[in-house]
Amino acid sequence: MNFFKRAWLNVWAKKGRSVLLILVSSAILMFVLAGLLIRSAAVKATDQAKADVGATVTLSANRQAAFKKMQSSSSSTSKSSRPKMTLTPVKLSDATKISQLSNVKSTNVTSSTTVNAKSYDVVSTSTGMGSSNGGGPGGMKSSASTGDTQIDGVTATSLTTAFSNSQSKITKGRGITAADKNTNNVVIEKDLASQNDLTVGDTITVKETAGDKAKVKLKIVGIYKASSTSTSASPMSADPANTMYTSYTLANTFKGSKYANTADSVTFNISNPAKVSSVKKAGKQLINTSKYALSTDDASYQTVKASMANVKSFANKIVWLVAIAGTIILALIVILMIRERRFEIGVLLSLGEARWKIMAQFFTEMLMVIVVAVAIAGAGGKFVGDQLGSQLVSQSTTTQTTATSSTGQPGGSGQPGGTRGGAGGPGSTNATTSAKAADTDLDISVSAVDLAELGGFGLAITFLSIMIASGGILRLEPKKVLIS
Repeated sequence: MNFFKRAWLNVWAKKGRSVLLILVSSAILMFVLAGLLIRSAAVKATDQAKADVGATVTLSANRQAAFKKMQSSSSSTSKSSRPKMTLTPVKLSDATKISQLSNVKSTNVTSSTTVNAKSYDVVSTSTGMGSSNGGGPGGMKSSASTGDTQIDGVTATSLTTAFSNSQSKITKGRGITAADKNTNNVVIEKDLASQNDLTVGDTITVKETAGDKAKVKLKIVGIYKASSTSTSASPMSADPANTMYTSYTLANTFKGSKYANTADSVTFNISNPAKVSSVKKAGKQLINTSKYALSTDDASYQTVKASMANVKSFANKIVWLVAIAGTIILALIVILMIRERRFEIGVLLSLGEARWKIMAQFFTEMLMVIVVAVAIAGAGGKFVGDQLGSQLVSQSTTTQTTATSSTGQPGGSGQPGGTRGGAGGPGSTNATTSAKAADTDLDISVSAVDLAELGGFGLAITFLSIMIASGGILRLEPKKVLIS
């Protein structure tokens, strides 16, 4: 009788023992599969983050160099005539050179200024100190240099942080696009539109705060809803409802003729966040670093990447710990099972059966058990993986978000091109990074490759268990086995 047939008859005759082995093996393989699935999903999530989570390089004036220049000038002048820090506007010709680099997906030119309301009332915000802004017809008059309405000139609203992260949303009409270049089209906030009974297609009039202070008519092409947490860099337009989006060319017109073909900052969206450093390095070779600075922002990508790295590391630990523990547990069970079959082993050895065939019989018996266990684990492994994966992502995201909040992010309202909360600047905020990390999810699914890998682990565990359990018995002589 060959060992395959003996293995089948033994498994079928000892149904209780076989069921116990199937249950134990299924539990072990289920956790091994969960670890494999989580590890695989973490790799996929990291790769997907390269496409879903943004990374940018921002070209702006070199504030640090300008400050040093101001300090050196002030040392040779009196206190009454100290020079002011002068920031150099970004030339669009320099930005064009960087936009042609590889891995630069899109470019957003940003130019901000303020104007005074003429044909409408701005939204006033009441604080403990009174109204924080007024202006417009019947409102408080603003200073000569600062208006009551914030103008954010951009290439396209869809490229700004506020709109790309859904902090602000278009509710009527459309946003600003590259086609609005050299036009007077504008997108206004919903509360401002409601207060003044304005809608898409209407025209409003503003007054410049610089130059000849001319009156300019703007055509409303869209209405957006701003984030409730949005803030503004201008104290006279502190309410986010007083922020309008136009093309950067119109914002430059409001600022004066000397700002033509310039920008406060230019943000380059990178197609592959892993290439941010190389783009920055190449960009520095194309600009005058004494005037301009390149800053990177891939915090969202790094947060997701670090979070998934932690999940992947923990998943690997699950796989190996469960595999080692499973080998030990199965080895103990098989040892007990083989000790009960000492007489059977002695008889087979005395009949001249090869030792390797006896071990092959034990392995075949366990292989039958493992096949059933793999099928059960494949059905239940996804459920276990989903539960463990969501818990791991939640814990890892919380850790990464806490670390991000404590360190903060570069870029702010004090620098050209810095963000102003949700107002739509090109940079990113802690809240944005946290939101990106929180949205990260593991796509856990069982594939044929995963089942094949699980089967490999099952065979390895079975083989080690049989080797450990059979070593002591098969070293004995048939006579000693039967006598004992």
